[in-house]
Amino acid sequence: MTDALRLLAILAHPDDETLGMGGTLARCAAEGVETSLVCATRGQAGRFRELKRGDPGHPGPDALGAIREQELHAAAQVLGIREVVLLDHMDGKLDEADPVRTAGEIAAHVRRLKPHVVVTFAQDGGYGHPDHIAICQLAAAAIVAAGDGARQDVAGAPHAVPKFYLMAWPESHWAAYQEAFKKLTSTVDGIERQAKPWPDWELSARIDTRAYWPTVWQAVQCYDSQTANYGTLANLSPANHEGLWGWGTFYRVFSTVNGGRALENDLFAGLRATSS
Repeated sequence: MTDALRLLAILAHPDDETLGMGGTLARCAAEGVETSLVCATRGQAGRFRELKRGDPGHPGPDALGAIREQELHAAAQVLGIREVVLLDHMDGKLDEADPVRTAGEIAAHVRRLKPHVVVTFAQDGGYGHPDHIAICQLAAAAIVAAGDGARQDVAGAPHAVPKFYLMAWPESHWAAYQEAFKKLTSTVDGIERQAKPWPDWELSARIDTRAYWPTVWQAVQCYDSQTANYGTLANLSPANHEGLWGWGTFYRVFSTVNGGRALENDLFAGLRATSS
């Protein structure tokens, strides 16, 4: 491996990387960080433009997955993501995947890529999305497995990840996001789940990405199949775009290189002089 700093995002669907942390990824890439993405599904179960699954004209799961895969690679190129790994799990069913096998699958990529920082969804999946919750749990298990020298079932030499973060959106971010899009909810087992903002005092890192909102907007536009959800963004003012994509906020699950309650402005705090 080179002596560059390395960041790995472990996420559930194409567009999670752009909408969830596009500004942070773009800034890291611009600063020379080697950014990679493991995406668990191809987004096969989603809408196609304004069409719901089963509507006439919807291409169906396989074709939509292929479309969204192409869109993901285009967005990743815009954001400067060096490598995209697509796993082959079914969208909407990630919580039914075998947890040991799937965590081991992800752990093999952690060992190969040797990231200094790993980022995924928070434990509540943002707004209760089961796939987002599942990938949070799987990413955490993968980090443990990647560093366990006794795990002979995981390919590659053990790698201990120095820093692990969850995306943590405060009230201000959720308000801007839902004003631009819609109220995000997820109905699971007959119960409606919705976003629960993080209080500001729980945030561990706040990354200034205001200079990169045009890059994020360009990446968003790669997702033509999702334009029914993102169409309102085209009418936003530059100030509102900056409000949406101008900050990345995270909760630090653990760090082996720094600590304390001071708010970080860099996910690589404690690592800048020690990468290897």
